[in-house]
Amino acid sequence: MLNVYPSIVYSWAWAVVFIIYTQAFGDASLTDNSNSSHAFFIYSNAGSGNDGQRYTMMKETVWTALFWCILCTSCSSSKRVAYLQQLGTEQNNALVEFNARIMPKDLLTISISCSEPEAALPFNLIVPTSQNELNTTNSTSQPILQNYLVNSEGRITLPVLGELKVERMTTQEISDMIAEKLKRYLKEQPIVTVRLVNYKISVIGEVNHPGIYTVNNEQVNLLEAIAMAGDLTIYGKRNNVRIIRKENNRQRLITVNLNDVNVIHSSDFYLHQNDIVYVEPNKAKTQGANIGSSTNLLISITSILISMAGLIVTILR
Repeated sequence: MLNVYPSIVYSWAWAVVFIIYTQAFGDASLTDNSNSSHAFFIYSNAGSGNDGQRYTMMKETVWTALFWCILCTSCSSSKRVAYLQQLGTEQNNALVEFNARIMPKDLLTISISCSEPEAALPFNLIVPTSQNELNTTNSTSQPILQNYLVNSEGRITLPVLGELKVERMTTQEISDMIAEKLKRYLKEQPIVTVRLVNYKISVIGEVNHPGIYTVNNEQVNLLEAIAMAGDLTIYGKRNNVRIIRKENNRQRLITVNLNDVNVIHSSDFYLHQNDIVYVEPNKAKTQGANIGSSTNLLISITSILISMAGLIVTILR
């Protein structure tokens, strides 16, 4: 985004210079009869014909200058605001595949089932309930499964099967591993479902709704995370979005340019669990905070410039 506040001041300053130049030197033929002084923007139509022509020319000049001021100060650079520029062009790069890898302190829900529920029951970690519910064999309600916390060594402990190493594995790989180990206990191929239940990301900085968000489908990309947070504000620096990621007990800092369409083919486009997305404020926001009451300052500067322009025009005439 453009550096808003300086651009506004510069645009208004150039407009005032344009008005002074046009009124002082634009039409020499109209300055011969300029013995009487007139205030800037306050002009009498009761004068001579030349006075009327000069009044009309002044109005046209002012309106032209104001038009260019509005045009210059209102248009922020689309190249710095738009996401994924040149997205409409043909892209032949293959999309990056992503599957979440299990890390220590992740929570897993593991469900093991087969055609004979009693046979699979010993392999499931059921939440303890009342004695009456435990004795009810015809209950149609689904049992509540406890979560498995991945310890610091990347392991979980399952009933009967014991301790299993799951760190850096996907949920599908864990499911296949458990199903393979169950072959020695079950006559039929069991159905093993593994879910990562604490897949969370944090989005902070220049977004409309910063916070911590839970991801249910175990996969989320950077644009989806920003959408969950209500999109970036106009003050968000789109070409310098930071991702803070923990890898191998270290914090890794990743910088992503959302203006570049190639970001969707990057390996960092998909977020890992517990990633922190930080949207840095642009110069307009930081300078606006330093200025404080920036609106009043701009009004004061503009008023001074216009007053000086009026005084100079009056003197030159």
